[in-house]
Amino acid sequence: MTSIPFYLVDVFAERRYAGNQLGVFRHAAHLTAEQMQRIAKELNFSETTFILADEPRDGGYDVRIFTPESEIPFAGHPTLGTAHVIRREIIAGRQQDVGELTLNLGVGPIPVRWERDGSGLMWMTQQPPAFRATFEPADVAELLGLDAADIDDRYPIQEVSTGLPSLIVPLKTLSAVQASRTNRALLPAFERKLEARALLVFAPEALEPGHDLHARVFVDSLGVPEDPATGSAAGNLAGYLARYRCLGPSRIDVKMEQGYAIGRPSLLYLRAEDSPQGVRVEVGGKAFSVAHGEWPL
Repeated sequence: MTSIPFYLVDVFAERRYAGNQLGVFRHAAHLTAEQMQRIAKELNFSETTFILADEPRDGGYDVRIFTPESEIPFAGHPTLGTAHVIRREIIAGRQQDVGELTLNLGVGPIPVRWERDGSGLMWMTQQPPAFRATFEPADVAELLGLDAADIDDRYPIQEVSTGLPSLIVPLKTLSAVQASRTNRALLPAFERKLEARALLVFAPEALEPGHDLHARVFVDSLGVPEDPATGSAAGNLAGYLARYRCLGPSRIDVKMEQGYAIGRPSLLYLRAEDSPQGVRVEVGGKAFSVAHGEWPL
C-alpha cells in the first residue's frame, strides 16, 4: 500500500489545541481532485491543503486547498499553516532556513514572511480588497437572528474580497456577536444574492485584555457551520476597517479574536492601510505542529 506524508497544524493559535485545525499533505501531484476531496471530507477540518511538490515552481510552492465540500482558490489559515509545514519540514530538512516564501494558489502567488524576533508570527500579504454589493440591515438581522438595532448602521453591510469573498456585518456590541446564529431556512435564498459563502460578524469589543475585536464566521454552505479562525475573511475585514475608518485612522494594526464560541480560541493580527494607491492588507498569526504521519492511499 502506498502512502503520503501528512501533518496536523493549529493555525492562528497562541498554543497547541487552539486556533483552526489544518491537515497538510505532501507529494500530492499524482492525486486527482476527487481523491483530494475525499481526503478533505474524511478529515472534515475547515480546510485541508495539498503540496504538489517539495520543489518550488516559478518562485513558489504549488498548493491546492479543499473544504469538506469543494476546492477553493484561497483561504487564510491554510496559507499560513502550509507555509509553516514547508519551512519546518521541507526547507529545514535540507539544513536551510528562510524568512519568506511564496505559495502558488488558485488566486495566484501569496507571499508569507516571518517576524525576525523569533516569535513565530507569520504574515501573508493578501490581494487588494474588492468592495462589492451592500445589503439592508433588516434582511441581514433576520438571517442572523438579531434585531436590526444590533447592527451598526454607521457602516455598510458589504461583500468584500481579497481572494475569497465574505459578507462583513458590523455589530454594535460583543453580546450581539455572541447571540448571532444563521437561520438555515433563510440562508439558501439569501446566498443567491451574493458570491460570498462566509458571513463575518464583528464588534469593536473583546473578551481578552489586549485584543481589539471579537468576530465569528459562519460558512454553512461549505460544510463549516462556524469557523474557528478565518484568515481570508479577516483580510476582508482589515480592508473594510481601513476603507471606512471604522476605528478612526485609515491605517489599522489590531488583534482580532475568534473561535471562542466553539472552544477554539484564536488570535488573528490585522494590518491594513487605505492610500491613494489602494488598500494594502496583511493578516498574521502563529502556527503549531500537532502531529504527523503517513496517509494510506
